[in-house]
Amino acid sequence: MALAGLARRKAYILTRNLSSSTSDALRYSCSLTTFSRGFASSGSDDNDVVVIGGGPGGYVAAIKAAQLGLKTTCIEKRGSLGGTCLNVGCIPSKALLHSSHMYHEAKHSFAHHGVKFPSVEVDLPAMMAQKDKAVSNLTKGIEGLFKKNKVNYVKGYGKFLSPSEISVENLDGENTVVKGKNIIIATGSDVKSLPGITIDEKRIVSSTGALALTEIPKRLVVIGAGYIGLEMGSVWGRLGSEVTVVEFAPEIVPTMDGEIRKQFQRALEKQKMKFMLKTKVVGVDSNGDSVKLTLEPAAGGDQTILETDVVLVSAGRVPFTAGLGLDKIGVETDKAGRILVNERFSTNVPGVYAIGDVIPGPMLAHKAEEDGFACVEFIAGKTGHVDYDKVPGVVYTHPEVASVGKTEEQVKALGVEYRVGKFPFLANSRAKAIDDAEGIVKILAEEETDKILGVHIIAPNAGELIHEAVLAIQYDAASEDIARVCHAHPTMSEALKEAAMATYDKPIHI
Repeated sequence: MALAGLARRKAYILTRNLSSSTSDALRYSCSLTTFSRGFASSGSDDNDVVVIGGGPGGYVAAIKAAQLGLKTTCIEKRGSLGGTCLNVGCIPSKALLHSSHMYHEAKHSFAHHGVKFPSVEVDLPAMMAQKDKAVSNLTKGIEGLFKKNKVNYVKGYGKFLSPSEISVENLDGENTVVKGKNIIIATGSDVKSLPGITIDEKRIVSSTGALALTEIPKRLVVIGAGYIGLEMGSVWGRLGSEVTVVEFAPEIVPTMDGEIRKQFQRALEKQKMKFMLKTKVVGVDSNGDSVKLTLEPAAGGDQTILETDVVLVSAGRVPFTAGLGLDKIGVETDKAGRILVNERFSTNVPGVYAIGDVIPGPMLAHKAEEDGFACVEFIAGKTGHVDYDKVPGVVYTHPEVASVGKTEEQVKALGVEYRVGKFPFLANSRAKAIDDAEGIVKILAEEETDKILGVHIIAPNAGELIHEAVLAIQYDAASEDIARVCHAHPTMSEALKEAAMATYDKPIHI
C-alpha cells in the first residue's frame, strides 16, 4: 500500500505538471486579455496591480505581485496592515489564549510538577500590553516587507470610480485616485450582527471588544458556539469568568467531525464552560446593573431570562464590501453578499478580482493568503491553484482541535466505503510525560485504495500536528505512507503515526 501511495503521488505530480504545461499557453493568453482590457478601461499604466485591503489575503497578494515584477499599490483603510486577523482577530486572540493558559497552568497544574509558590494573580493591564506589543511589532513588520518589496502603501478607504480607478479618502480626509490595470478586492469580513442586539463594545461586545475588556467579568455569556466564541470564552473562563455559551444549533462547531466534537465539548465542560444548545436569543436588555438576555428554545416554547455582566456576540462573520461601489461597476454577488469569482479569482468585470473572506469558501486567514498568492500568479500569466477541500481548520482552545479533509459524516454521505483508525494521547509517551494527554487522532481512509480522506486531531498542540496530515492529503497519500514514515520518539507526532497504523493494519502501543 505504501508503494501504491507513492505511485499515486508521482502520478499526481506528473498530471499536475502536464496540465500546467499544456494550459499555460491558454492561461497566458487569458492573462494578456485581462491586461489589455485593463488598459482599455483606464488608459493608464500607473499600476499593474492595485489591492484594496491589507489583511492576510491583501498584503500577501501585494507582496507576491511585487516579487513577480508587477508595479503594485495596496490600499488599507485601517491605517495599520494585517487586517482583522493581525489587529483584532487571530494574533491578539492567540496572545491572550497563551497568556491565560499560562495563568491557568500556574494556578492549577504547576504544583503537580513540583513548582510551588504562595499565590498567583492576574495583572490584566500587563497581559493586554503584551498582546498589544505583539500586534504592533507584527504590523510594523508587514510595513517593512512592503518597503523591502517596493509595494506602494496608501492609507485610506477605497471605492471604485471605474473598473480601473479607485477613489481613496485618506486618514486626513483628503481624496486621491489610484489607477491600475488589475484590481484585487481583499476587504475581508465583519462581525455578523443579530436582530435586536446593539453592540456597544462595553457590555455587549464583538470579538473586538472581547479582546480589550478592562476588567475580568464575573459572568460572560457567549452567543454562538463557533471557533471564535469558544476561544474567547476560554480566555475569560481561565481568568475567572463564569462562561455560558448559548447556541441555536443542536451542537457546537457544526462543521466539526461528530465524534471529535463530542469529546471537545466534554473537555470544555470539564473547564466549567456551560452550554445552552438549541436555544435562541430573542432579546437583550442592558439598561440595568446587569445585562438580561431573553431566551427561548430554538423550536419555540417558554421564555427564560439569563443575567450576565458581559455578552459576547459571536454568531459568525459576513463579507465586508460596504462602500466599495461594487454596484457602480456591476460586480456580481450572491445572496450572502459574497463576490462571485471563477477559478482564476476573476469577477464578471474584466480586470477586477476578489479573494479571501469576500468570496465563497472558508473564512480563514490562511485560505485568504493562498487565494492572494494564486490570484496574482494568474494575473502574471502563471498558474495558481487553491483546493478548499484541503484547507486545515484549527480551534485554539486547550486542548486544540485541528482537522483537514472530510468528516466521518461527510464520507458517509458520499457513500464511500472507508476505514477509521484512532489513537488516544493517553497511550502516547510524550503526552504522558508532560501530564497533558487529553485527546485523540482520528484518520479516515478509503477502503479500497487506503487514500486518506480526512484527519481530525484533538490535542494540546493539534494546530501544529495537523500539517503532516495536510501534506499527506495534498499528495493523495495512503494511511500506510504515514505509518511507514519514521517519527522521532518521544513526540506527540507519534500519535498520528499510530493512528495511521490503526487505519490500515494495527497500532503498536494500544
